[in-house]
Amino acid sequence: MITRRSFLTTTAGLGAVMALSTAAQETSSGTTPRKKRIKLGISTYSYWHFTDQKVPIETVMDKTAELGVEGVDILHRQMDIPEKEPLTRGHRAYLQKLKRHAFTNGVDLICLSIHQDFVDPSAEYRQQQIDHTLKCIEIAYELGVPCIRLNSGRWNTIASFDDLMKVRGEEPILPGYQEEDGFKWCIDCIEKCLPKAGECGVILALENHWGLTRTPEGLLRVLNAISSPWLGGLMDTGNFMENPYAKLKQIARKTVFVQAKTYYGGGEWYTLNLNYKRIARILAEVNYTGYISLEMEGKENADTAVPKSIAMLRKAFRI
Repeated sequence: MITRRSFLTTTAGLGAVMALSTAAQETSSGTTPRKKRIKLGISTYSYWHFTDQKVPIETVMDKTAELGVEGVDILHRQMDIPEKEPLTRGHRAYLQKLKRHAFTNGVDLICLSIHQDFVDPSAEYRQQQIDHTLKCIEIAYELGVPCIRLNSGRWNTIASFDDLMKVRGEEPILPGYQEEDGFKWCIDCIEKCLPKAGECGVILALENHWGLTRTPEGLLRVLNAISSPWLGGLMDTGNFMENPYAKLKQIARKTVFVQAKTYYGGGEWYTLNLNYKRIARILAEVNYTGYISLEMEGKENADTAVPKSIAMLRKAFRI
């Protein structure tokens, strides 16, 4: 006679056998369980390279949604609020408007790319940069953005950015100081921003940008000096001009966000012929499963260059 207990035992055993059989079939057929997948984003910078007329953030959200891309990476200077002034009620209303626009278009707000400079001998100036960063953390919190792009800063002994690019980002140290001073200032400033980052749940993603983090060694020196779950690396694929793949590999394990440069129509300052299948392998080796945010920095019209860039990234990352 089949009792309730024997029936349950039998069916449970059959379920386990079926599960094992299915797993064996998957293994024999060469398939593997689904992995967490990388998602794409588009930086609003892709549509506006600091020209006189800004492209509204909402416009980039619309275009991102039309392309079926999941996220938008907001360039702070592109927003319709002052960069340096304290937040007002009107500014906060603008932020909520952006958040609503993103939601109704089915896109996520994934990063806020900001500018600050912690490399300066003036303690007063560095405090201003800390205060600015704290304000930007609050902006990210209001928007529901999980991370901000952080800069280390640079010595500013070459005033013009165009001139800085002509010498490939290398500039002399400020007379009377040493590189050690710059790293101390930068590390101290970031440490003062981390409590607010943790309070708001916003990761500080330090970019391999110009200045102290122009090299992988410089970026890792800062990241390794600070132990915090709210600090990580931002990999900009276009900011290592020579031998990029070896350098990207050096910072990959610390990477929490990726900005992927393309240069259709020739770059605004320089052009790199980046192999994104190779970059995808570098990131796969460290099990990176975050966002890849497109930064199209070419001179071609963004309405044609951005779709081409997205198609290329989808193919390279098999998305």
